[in-house]
Amino acid sequence: MPAVSNLVRAENLAIRLVTELIVFACKQAYASLFGGLLLAFMLFTRFVELPLLDRYDYIFLFAILTQIVLIVARLETRREVMVIFGFHVVATVMEIFKTSEAIGSWNYPEHAYFAIFGVPLFAGFMYSAVGSYIARAWKILKLRFTDYPPLVHTYVLAGLVYLNFFTHHFVFDIRYFLVAYAVILFRNTRVWFTVLSERHMPLLLGFLLISFFIWIAENVATFANVWLYPSQELLWTPVSLNKLVAWFLLMIISFVLVSLLYRRTIRTEDRAA
Repeated sequence: MPAVSNLVRAENLAIRLVTELIVFACKQAYASLFGGLLLAFMLFTRFVELPLLDRYDYIFLFAILTQIVLIVARLETRREVMVIFGFHVVATVMEIFKTSEAIGSWNYPEHAYFAIFGVPLFAGFMYSAVGSYIARAWKILKLRFTDYPPLVHTYVLAGLVYLNFFTHHFVFDIRYFLVAYAVILFRNTRVWFTVLSERHMPLLLGFLLISFFIWIAENVATFANVWLYPSQELLWTPVSLNKLVAWFLLMIISFVLVSLLYRRTIRTEDRAA
């Protein structure tokens, strides 16, 4: 009988874990609603030609419409949208720099009427999708943190990361020092999230996992010819895994910007931990 009882407990545990994994995946998909819809529409326009406007313009209008629907449906608050819009602005500035003739880190091969300095206006929404995901996941998964570093250090790190995206073309690239800085800052930080019950993981692991999924989305987007790196212009090839470092650092900027909405909660939970 003890063997049967142990088997039943093991089966119940397995069922619970599988159920929790499914619920977690559903919550993640729900949090990624904006980015998922945007990526799906990019793929759609890759294979279906739409009349009247250029493809990039349709993607821009789709992004705006989706954002409006999220606000009207109260899936995003005005405060969240303001922070995400701020990220949209700083990302567009970086896009203009990175796609300039002097730098040429990547390019947008198609024409767009809704563009600024050659950068389609939907470009900023691709970065905003990351901010939207973090803001929505914060609420949906009821995130809280322990051993969170002093906020001022996170602001300094995010500022240096953003600056390095520009300066590394002219002076020494400090991205790996910034990764080390992030590891030192968040080495003890754990993020707690609620699925069916509350669970936790190292926040750095969370950053890395999200960066990996962004890398997958980037492969889908470049395959859909939304933008291209120089190595992909003649023949599409998967994006190098080296880009994970850039996405990891971009995650830092995104997370710190969204944390501005929750900074009081972060510090309160730290004191209570």
